[in-house]
Amino acid sequence: MSHVSTSPTTPTTPTTRVGTAPTGTATIELLTGDDWLAVCELAALTPGRGVAALLPDGTQAALFLDRAGRPYAIGNRDPFTGAQVLARGLLGSADGRPFVASPLLKQRFDLESGRCLDDDEVAVATYEVREVREVGEVGEVRAA
Repeated sequence: MSHVSTSPTTPTTPTTRVGTAPTGTATIELLTGDDWLAVCELAALTPGRGVAALLPDGTQAALFLDRAGRPYAIGNRDPFTGAQVLARGLLGSADGRPFVASPLLKQRFDLESGRCLDDDEVAVATYEVREVREVGEVGEVRAA
């Protein structure tokens, strides 16, 4: 799978303010090793659904956005079957902890720790996630 990308939105309303302001584009980045890796635009994530991303080392990450808008990332490989399917799992919560249930055998994985809620000896990788909003210069814009 390749990483997900969408086209940035361009403001269409003229403004006369000068300074810095968000451009409306937010990017989701994962901490891989010592570096932050831009994976996709926030707009590519749908609350309650997952997206798979191919990382530079050949592994896959499953990215999720919960209904409150918080992003998570775990390894996409289901350790029970070896299939790269966790991005297709169902999101839920148990005791206030968010999880994804594998679409194959239904084991649940904590989205914060990676721990399998159904087998204490199994876990998947987790990634630190951050949302980066682009900031650009805003100058006088004239209507066409």
